[in-house]
Amino acid sequence: MVFHSAARFPYDGTMAHVESVARALRIVAALAKTPAGLSDLARATDLPKSTVARLLNTLEKLEAVERDTSDNRIYRLGPMVQKLSSAAGGPAQLAGFARPYLEELTALTGEAAGLSIPDGYQVHYIDQTESANPVQVRDWTGEVIPMHVVSSGLAIMAHWPADQLEDFLARDLRGFTPNSVTDPAAIRRRLEAVRSSGFAWVREEFMEGINSVAAAVLDPKGPVTGALHVHGPAYRFPGSADETELGAAVAAASRRLSDALAL
Repeated sequence: MVFHSAARFPYDGTMAHVESVARALRIVAALAKTPAGLSDLARATDLPKSTVARLLNTLEKLEAVERDTSDNRIYRLGPMVQKLSSAAGGPAQLAGFARPYLEELTALTGEAAGLSIPDGYQVHYIDQTESANPVQVRDWTGEVIPMHVVSSGLAIMAHWPADQLEDFLARDLRGFTPNSVTDPAAIRRRLEAVRSSGFAWVREEFMEGINSVAAAVLDPKGPVTGALHVHGPAYRFPGSADETELGAAVAAASRRLSDALAL
């Protein structure tokens, strides 16, 4: 690509507009990596704080960025960018949109939070945020696990059409621990409860010593997109916390992500 000298063209403000767009894209690119405040964005983009503040104000009006719900000094990608990226499709884009919601859940619960998508009759984990606790659960990113033994799978299955669910329940369902639920009738009852509450709890059913809670990420125009979950060691999660409140928090984050993707 050849860039021509500005001297060949009369200056009419066009170059200034192009420069502003380029700077705004640098801010968006920085936020695509991680939510950040004004000072961090200025350092990441090598721009003056005043310039970053002005561009953030414009980007916020366009819904390209938004403020973190728990700290309005922190910015993250907004619904408009999420919508554009969603149109491109793919797990990587979805993980990028979901990352702020995972970080919020980890900050709220002190435990690891993850994102999964359906992969046939299994759940494919595509991202995870880490807990600051010294004892952490392993990172399940990249793992593919049967639907019926993990909270994300139950959250997704609760939104399946009846024929798809019955096809799944007709399979030979493997148990992974003594707590695994493999009886079709019992699974149907669990899914009814998930539809009612909006979230699914699993207690040491895929791996002993690990509990998790999940809620579905929905696409109003098609099949369920995936699920957000929080998981941690059974001895401390949920611990003394209210299980219904934890489930509701995960469900609320999933709804907000669903709404953002639907814009």
